[in-house]
Amino acid sequence: MPNVLTFMGYHIYFWANENGEPVHVHIAKGKPTANATKVWITSSGDTVLEHNKSKIPSSDLKKVLSYVRANVRDITGLWCQMFGVITYKY
Repeated sequence: MPNVLTFMGYHIYFWANENGEPVHVHIAKGKPTANATKVWITSSGDTVLEHNKSKIPSSDLKKVLSYVRANVRDITGLWCQMFGVITYKY
C-alpha cells in the first residue's frame, strides 16, 4: 500500500491490488486497510466520495477532500506509474 500523501495525520494511499479499478485513493488514520474511506478522482480533477468507512469526522473529511483535489495531478501521475494506465469512473 504505497502512501501517496499524508495530511492532518491521515494517510492517503493506493491499495496494491486494485484489479483494474478507475483512479482513486483510500484514506485512513493509522494502519491502512482495504476498507478505508474511498475517494474517486474524476476526469475533471474533482473528487467523489464512494464511502466513508474510516468514519472520518465531516469537518476533517471536508479538509482532506480539498487537499486531495489540490493534489490531483500528483495523485494521477503516481497512479499511472504504479498501475500503468489511468481510467476514470466519472
